[in-house]
Amino acid sequence: MYPLALGGAVALLLVATIIAKLPLRWWWIRACEFPRLQLASAALVTALLSLTLESPWRWILFGASLLVIVLQARFILPWTRLWPIQVQDAEPGQQTRCVTLLIANVLTPNRQASRLIEIIRQNDPDIVLTLESDAWWQERLDAALDESWPHSVKIPLDNLYGMHLYSRLPLDNTRVDWLIQDDIPSIHTDVTLESGDTLRLHALHPRPPAPNESEETLWRDAELLLVGSAIHRNPIPTIVAGDLNDVAWSRTTRLFCRISGMLDPRRGRGMYSTFHARNPLLRWPLDHIFTSEHFTLKAMRRLPGFGSDHFPILASLCFRPSRTDEHETPEAEASEREWARETIREANEREQET
Repeated sequence: MYPLALGGAVALLLVATIIAKLPLRWWWIRACEFPRLQLASAALVTALLSLTLESPWRWILFGASLLVIVLQARFILPWTRLWPIQVQDAEPGQQTRCVTLLIANVLTPNRQASRLIEIIRQNDPDIVLTLESDAWWQERLDAALDESWPHSVKIPLDNLYGMHLYSRLPLDNTRVDWLIQDDIPSIHTDVTLESGDTLRLHALHPRPPAPNESEETLWRDAELLLVGSAIHRNPIPTIVAGDLNDVAWSRTTRLFCRISGMLDPRRGRGMYSTFHARNPLLRWPLDHIFTSEHFTLKAMRRLPGFGSDHFPILASLCFRPSRTDEHETPEAEASEREWARETIREANEREQET
């Protein structure tokens, strides 16, 4: 029974690995893209256990486990220190051309606002973005942040898609858009740095693929690709931030980067996994900060938990347009841009899931 049980486990790992490669939008297929680190770790365990078996089970299961590890490593390694960094390190100085962002999915039922406010004050970011924040959260955030972060955009909702932006830097040309689904907002605004330089900030929180949320990833994918296409058409200094309900190495997020030309400061540095805060065995990077080639990275770190199912994440970026040639900007192929346009068109035409 032991070889059969181990063989069944290896078969499941291999099936999950192969399913994730299918170009389909069903939530249970796309969900297989999330736990790549966990699948690779489990395959390492089965590979070691297979060495205790007699032939031919030993080499069949060892080989299958090794195949899972290799296939998963292709996606995992770029988000480790074994890979070259994608966003270059910032040099000292010119602090007025830098901006620090703190992103926190608060988890609407979570009521530990004082802990998040303490984290914000300790790290003193220029911009605070909260997600899933409702009227209760707005009341407490306003009382704590309005004085020092006087520029704000507030969208209190009780549907898990509320969004609040607090900034000590001036905001201009601000829009709240409902890009793909009429119950999910996004924020788009210009931010003026202390130096007088201006960047464009897009704050997003698309609907996740899950049985209680959406049977398909169509609407999430379309929102990301719609923003990515807009960035491509207007390649100004840009930052995209938020809980994208997608992992950094997924098909859609990597396509978003190629469509938009945006860079991931985590590549070559680490995963900075923010979800699930209360389950270290099931944890992956859901909260993202992407930048255009105009920025370098001063610092990035995951912050302590505050009762939410997400950890906050903090990044300090410096506007360095003179160093754009140091970055290798990803580019989409013509077929990928056509696929993105078709995805956006289908999402706009089909009946929305709410």
